[in-house]
Amino acid sequence: MPNVSRVPGVNLEYEYLPGAGPVVVFCPGYASDMSGTKATALLEICEHERLAMLRFDYSGHGRSGGEFIDGSIGSWLEDAAFIISQVVPQQELLIVGSSMGGWIALLLALRLKAQLCGLLLIAPAPDFTERLILPELSADQLRTIKMQGVLRRPSEYGEPLPLTWRLLEEGRAHLLLDAPIAVHCPVRILHGMQDADVPWKLSLELAEQLETPDVRLVFVKDGDHRLSRPRDLGLLGGTLRSLLLQNGC
Repeated sequence: MPNVSRVPGVNLEYEYLPGAGPVVVFCPGYASDMSGTKATALLEICEHERLAMLRFDYSGHGRSGGEFIDGSIGSWLEDAAFIISQVVPQQELLIVGSSMGGWIALLLALRLKAQLCGLLLIAPAPDFTERLILPELSADQLRTIKMQGVLRRPSEYGEPLPLTWRLLEEGRAHLLLDAPIAVHCPVRILHGMQDADVPWKLSLELAEQLETPDVRLVFVKDGDHRLSRPRDLGLLGGTLRSLLLQNGC
């Protein structure tokens, strides 16, 4: 699998599928990677319809080098931006972001306005470090993470995940929801109303802050955070196709 290095000694793995534009760029979520269910489903669509697609792993994720514990919103944003600049520097982009990848996608959209023709966000989690994690930490947990720099919290998705004070502190440099967000392309948001990780009302707040008038928000009443059931993936595929058919994409 090809790779590039933004930081010496840290290879960032990616997979590029040549095809018609715009390039569908997939930004994975926190501790997820480009081999996940949604990324794979999008790849199958792009292969079938001969569309270009770029998938990648942030540093410390999947097959990329580096340590997960060293990462932050800013460093993972720079990983994504660097891979795009190296692989598809001039092409038009349709960026898809899942969970934390939705936050990364929004930050990329602010940076890559000239290349962007659309955003597709799945249970997006902008500002999750400040809005979702910090309020849930007990006084003891907060003391531990401040003193030791890291806290390992149970995860229903596998092994306990390390949560670092650096992630929380650095995340504050990238907060979006407290001001209008200067994104002007079409945006589609999918969110499950049974999402136990990212409340669906966060997507309502995001929709209000986006400056583009072309925002469509779809709630899946019985959907969870992953939105990875066959019917959820069908909704994802249909939403992607509708964006591609729209003027500008």
